[in-house]
Amino acid sequence: MRRVLLCGVLLVASCGWAGADEGEDDRPPGAPTGVTAEAGSATSVHVMWNTVTSAARIAGYEVYRGHRKVEDVPGSAHMADVTGLRASTVYVFTVRARDAEGRLGPGSREVRATTPAAVAADRSAPTRPGRTTGRTVGSRAVQLSWSPSTDNRAVVSYDVYQGSVKIHSVGGGQTATVVTGLRPGSRYAFTVRARDAADNVSPDGAAVRLTTAPGADDGRDTAPGDFRATTHRADGAYYVDLSWIPPRVDGVVTEYGIELDGRPATSLVWGGTAPRERASHSFYAGRDSGVEHRVRIRARLPDGTWGAFSVERTVTTGDTVRP
Repeated sequence: MRRVLLCGVLLVASCGWAGADEGEDDRPPGAPTGVTAEAGSATSVHVMWNTVTSAARIAGYEVYRGHRKVEDVPGSAHMADVTGLRASTVYVFTVRARDAEGRLGPGSREVRATTPAAVAADRSAPTRPGRTTGRTVGSRAVQLSWSPSTDNRAVVSYDVYQGSVKIHSVGGGQTATVVTGLRPGSRYAFTVRARDAADNVSPDGAAVRLTTAPGADDGRDTAPGDFRATTHRADGAYYVDLSWIPPRVDGVVTEYGIELDGRPATSLVWGGTAPRERASHSFYAGRDSGVEHRVRIRARLPDGTWGAFSVERTVTTGDTVRP
């Protein structure tokens, strides 16, 4: 099989020959990707990021507000609530990973969040979220949805709990989410609470009890959707053009793995803002026409695990995609 070097054109990508060894260095961890920040109330912001993969175990993450460290969470977490903030204020956050050797990686890109205005003498909590439902997504994820709460002012966010532990927050206009990083064949109970700008919290919505599928995860709902592959010719050479829809998960997918002809080829890592709708990428495939390739792609989920592969497409240089 002809080996093809895959490199990001518009992406900051990790490029290498198929089969090359990775992760065998002594460098500190990389910068967290997929960092987002969203106000949870007039005095709090929820910060979330993708789990960093490293040759050494990640021992923790440090969250910074400007240049000041405000949160320190264990390596198993990829989210934190920053509290004690001022209303109607813009805040800038970054996140750094720390490995088991104590080495601190570089800061992530900056993200901004604006806390809403405070509401004087607001003691009225939102109503409980209604009609909470859920379904398993393979063996390592669940999808939750609920009916919106009401408030005398406005619902600013929804907090998702796994048992008694808060595991995530979403904006007040969002009524569905995907929870990843679960264990196969395990039973979980999830509840949702609504929060307003004054930090009044609703009663729990109805508990949703779900059991993840046993064994290996086929993860079909974590696979990139509507995956397409074609070829084109430019300057006497052929290129394979890929496009797909990122899987719908909590957080931002910034890394994808490409498999070419049944072997891992490379990872694509977005250095800027990763697409949330259709994504695309092209790579060099040589100068000969009539060469057949099989290609598929998968996403690294925000919890650090790999999602399922897309459908496999077969392309021939000088030809178009075969369904």
